[in-house]
Amino acid sequence: MQAEQTVLKISIGVTILIACSGIAFGIVTGSFSIAFDGVYSLADASMSTLALVVAKLIASDTDPSRGKGKLRARFSLGFWHLEPIVLGLNGILLMSVSVYALINAIISILSGGHTLEFDYAILYTAVTLMACLTMATVVRKKNATIRSEFLTLDATAWLMSAGITAALLIAFIGGFFVEGTPLAWIAPYIDPAVLALVSVVIIPMPIGTVRQALSDILLMTPAPFRARIDEVAEEVVQEQAFLSHRAYVARIGRLMQVELYFIVPPGMPARTIEQWDQLRDDIGARIGSEGPNRWLTIAFTADTEWAE
Repeated sequence: MQAEQTVLKISIGVTILIACSGIAFGIVTGSFSIAFDGVYSLADASMSTLALVVAKLIASDTDPSRGKGKLRARFSLGFWHLEPIVLGLNGILLMSVSVYALINAIISILSGGHTLEFDYAILYTAVTLMACLTMATVVRKKNATIRSEFLTLDATAWLMSAGITAALLIAFIGGFFVEGTPLAWIAPYIDPAVLALVSVVIIPMPIGTVRQALSDILLMTPAPFRARIDEVAEEVVQEQAFLSHRAYVARIGRLMQVELYFIVPPGMPARTIEQWDQLRDDIGARIGSEGPNRWLTIAFTADTEWAE
């Protein structure tokens, strides 16, 4: 988790630098699309900062060496539920910014477009494109071992920014070469047209993240993981001569929450606490994924009402 936070800090710093540069160059060159690129990056940086705060809270909560402070006392079930909320807000915010940019681009096209300093615009987009591709590569490489949803979204955001910048660069180069030619009338429309095209492309990109975040917020059960839990539980039922089981499974961000109840026959011979704990340990080992991001509850009862 420390590695995750380090990567997020670097990403946030670079994003803020690009965002400020984009807004400044957008004003200097008169480019709505460059200004949008800066605003988009700034929105992404703000959500990445929020993601970093949540990552720190989760890391702190799962660290056994830390004591029980007031914050942990108020959030006794942990902070995992904040992760899908942040991811969902991030996706919705990026989509909203893109929709707003599309509307402004259409208005600009209908009003005759505007003039643009293509030489400065080309310089900015070339440098920004290299920075975006470098950050996307670095974040994806680091996340190959960290496996963080936050870093996955961050890498996607860098690729989206690179796509935006690449489209801008191609359009600005084209606009630069049409100046002083019979096609010069196209130049005022290039900036808003590219902005509209880029907006249309990136609006649906965060939909998958928003859908997954909504699924986590609603505590929807992941079918593959539920199937694995049922398989293990059925094996235990057969081996221990239990009657049946009840399983409740949910994914909440990086947390996998499992509540497993076994219905035992009335009058089954008593066992010691140590024997029941040993059985729990065996079931937990079969389920796998043991660690700070697994919340596993295993109970045994002869009354099905306690399990439903």
